[in-house]
Amino acid sequence: MVVFDSALSAAQVRNLERALSEESEGVLVYDRTDLILNIFAQRAQSHEGKLQVELARLEHLSTRLVRGWTHLERQRGGLGKTGGPGEKQIELDRRLIGERVKKLKEQIRKLSKNRSTQRARRVRSGVLRVALVGYTNAGKSTLFNRLARTHAYVADKLFATLDTTTRKLWLAEGAQVALSDTVGFVRDLPHSLVDAFRATLEETAQADLLLHVIDAASPQRDEQLEAVNAVLNEIGAGKVPQIVVWNKIDQRPGLEPEVVRDSCGKILNIKVSAASGAGIDLLREVLAEAAREAARPLASAA
Repeated sequence: MVVFDSALSAAQVRNLERALSEESEGVLVYDRTDLILNIFAQRAQSHEGKLQVELARLEHLSTRLVRGWTHLERQRGGLGKTGGPGEKQIELDRRLIGERVKKLKEQIRKLSKNRSTQRARRVRSGVLRVALVGYTNAGKSTLFNRLARTHAYVADKLFATLDTTTRKLWLAEGAQVALSDTVGFVRDLPHSLVDAFRATLEETAQADLLLHVIDAASPQRDEQLEAVNAVLNEIGAGKVPQIVVWNKIDQRPGLEPEVVRDSCGKILNIKVSAASGAGIDLLREVLAEAAREAARPLASAA
């Protein structure tokens, strides 16, 4: 198997496999999108997550059916689902994939409608909606478990979380938030995945506040921050207010729990360790402050 960290066309994949197979029999070639889709397929647990991954994989497959067919000249006769007179195998497969994609989109649309109803209920309650966002494996789920005192799945893996989980947090008197743990992002995220997971990603775009979790110990933290912001802009969440949360400070000597503000007192970032619990109380105070500020206009209107 050979994996390329870039997008390849179907023709490029076919030509590379032919060339590499001359040296070693049966070499498979995957590009970046193939790799990410395969990882997502392994991680999907919920019904909605599996539907979204299948949709992304089928839409990606439909653009490169030529890769798997060496018998494109073979035509199938007959009627109905076996194809009309003269329908080529590749045309039949494209039609079957198209029908399955249509069914998947309808199922996801119904699930999205249910999610929208739940979101509207939270809006009417006046609770501040906070979403955890960040690069994959930045520690969002560990932080979510610390804050919500729950047991969402955590693993040292790429895309361990594919399903959005929301919990209501009581922080202090008059300070409640609805906290959502979301799927992690990655640079050059395939558009087919963004489209397939749009219903889930809407939870981020509709939030009142984003906690942008960054792995402070990662050498690529600056590039990861930019990659996440690029995806946020793509899904329409670029203008949602955000607070940067530098996580894993226990793995970077010299960093201590701290809330950093600008000259006007606005919170810029906060340093914590979700694994050890350092700075979590500071983060809860920050969220309580944000919740109270959001509640003031509602109280004035009432």
